[in-house]
Amino acid sequence: MQRRDFLAKATVGAAAAATLAACGKSETPPAAAPASSPAAPAAPAVHGALPEVKWRLTSSFPKSLDTIYGGAEVLANRLRAMTGGKFDIRVFPGGEIVPGLQALDAVQQGTVEMCHTCSYYYVGKDKTFGFGTSIPFGMNARQMNAWIYYGGGQELLDEFYAGYNVQHFAGGNTGVQMGGWWRKTVEKVADLSGIKMRIAGLGGAVFSELGVVPQQIAGGDIYPALEKGTIDAAEWVGPYDDEKLGFYKVAKNYYYPGWWEPGPVINFFVNKAEWAKLPKEYQEAFQAAAYEANVTMMAKYDHQNPIALSKLLQNGVKLQKFSDEILTAAYKATQQLYADEAAKNPAFKKILTAYDKYRRTENAWFSVAESRMDNFLQSQT
Repeated sequence: MQRRDFLAKATVGAAAAATLAACGKSETPPAAAPASSPAAPAAPAVHGALPEVKWRLTSSFPKSLDTIYGGAEVLANRLRAMTGGKFDIRVFPGGEIVPGLQALDAVQQGTVEMCHTCSYYYVGKDKTFGFGTSIPFGMNARQMNAWIYYGGGQELLDEFYAGYNVQHFAGGNTGVQMGGWWRKTVEKVADLSGIKMRIAGLGGAVFSELGVVPQQIAGGDIYPALEKGTIDAAEWVGPYDDEKLGFYKVAKNYYYPGWWEPGPVINFFVNKAEWAKLPKEYQEAFQAAAYEANVTMMAKYDHQNPIALSKLLQNGVKLQKFSDEILTAAYKATQQLYADEAAKNPAFKKILTAYDKYRRTENAWFSVAESRMDNFLQSQT
């Protein structure tokens, strides 16, 4: 090994160790998981004299997207199994009760008892909603689980969501997403000017600083908008869902990574009054079922995405990576967005402070064994 290479690698390792050491001085590991976190993915069967409960769940997703929509079905099916059918949740696809992007409003107003959606769909109400799903250059799926279940994230989010009359539970994750489908290639920041793009969450606000015109469109409406030229680019999730939606038929450039969605959590929101009515046994069963929905969605996507990507490449899709110029500009714009919002929004500042501290600790750890192992194996494939 050349001395120069060794010093470079040693510097990276030392920086990670220093970050971990600094974080460790101010962090006290929790003695146990938060009460809101289930200890296992399943719970004892609940029967006996408990009441029958019938809820309606409105999803933000079409039924055709079996994995992301299916998270709600996992929850409902497991609850029926654990309660002998006494706790029955009926799942409705986006649009059957209310439009997909109004799912949270329906729960908040008591139109339905709960929904399955993405918190960042509602950043128009308050940018703090972004933290519940994903923020640009934020934590990945495993890190988000660690933050929510053990790092105080659940409590911070529940404090914020209480102002909207809802209780939150993690209900799935897609893993880091792709950067979407583009009609033309983009290499420089200047290439982004005037592009109309379907994009959710705070990523749209960042892209707008780079010249993109963001559009908020529900999943089921993206294809016709892209086909008709109403939009020039669109992001959804990743290969499995994107192949199902057929985006490759109207836009061949498939970009990566989706820097605005490194680990997006799909959310269960429950009306607080309805949650309070549930017997304790049902609340425990619900949390266990939500835990299972959260874990299995990520596993299913990890299984399906490489298969789907292979099919897309066979259909002439061109994989494109965002240039360092675009990524760097997006990162700088992101940091400015966070600083500006924190200066005027106390709720955003409170969660950002805790979130960013936790993210730095997690990234320092992931940069050691995890990163080295991944990079080596990928170089051998």
